[in-house]
Amino acid sequence: MTGDLVFYTNPMSRGRIARWMLEETGAAYRTEVLEYGPMMKSEAYLAVNPMGKVPAIRHRGTVVTEAAAICAYLADAFPEAGLAPPAGDRGAYYRWLFFAAGPLEAATTNRFLGFEPPADQRSMVGYGTFDAVMDTLERAVSGGGHVAGERFSAADVYVGSHVGWGLRMGTIEARPAFADYWSRLQGRDARRRAEEIDDALHRGAPG
Repeated sequence: MTGDLVFYTNPMSRGRIARWMLEETGAAYRTEVLEYGPMMKSEAYLAVNPMGKVPAIRHRGTVVTEAAAICAYLADAFPEAGLAPPAGDRGAYYRWLFFAAGPLEAATTNRFLGFEPPADQRSMVGYGTFDAVMDTLERAVSGGGHVAGERFSAADVYVGSHVGWGLRMGTIEARPAFADYWSRLQGRDARRRAEEIDDALHRGAPG
């Protein structure tokens, strides 16, 4: 039932990542759209996510925030969708999920904001340098497969979302390996459905 899984989002947010993941699972869910400002900082929503940010999900009483965590949680909650490797074979899966959530997002955000860590302080920054992050990401997505092996997984939803967004917004370098990786993901039926839903919500149409 849709009441078992509630999705809190705004169509112009990282909620688009979680929406794609939800569509990949095939599970029924109910969407709660929150506007930026007072609604997202309301007492009712702060009880869900004290950060006052989206996305978040509530699944049978369990609340999960942070897009990477939502992807990993949903893959485990709906194993029939096959979105996570077997439990004993998840090294690359966890590695690239959290690489994108940590070094990749931090490096691209800092570059977009015009911040470059001084050479003598790079050891204090988790990602080191922007160039090192781009080179590492390029190696991860090269080869024609998926980021955690030959099968598509929740790691591709999360890493792929960063790559697709970064190519469109110019926050990652337009390397051929990135364009090729994104081309293998963007045509997935679940991603297209998710995009259509969020685009309609953004336009104010019924979702």
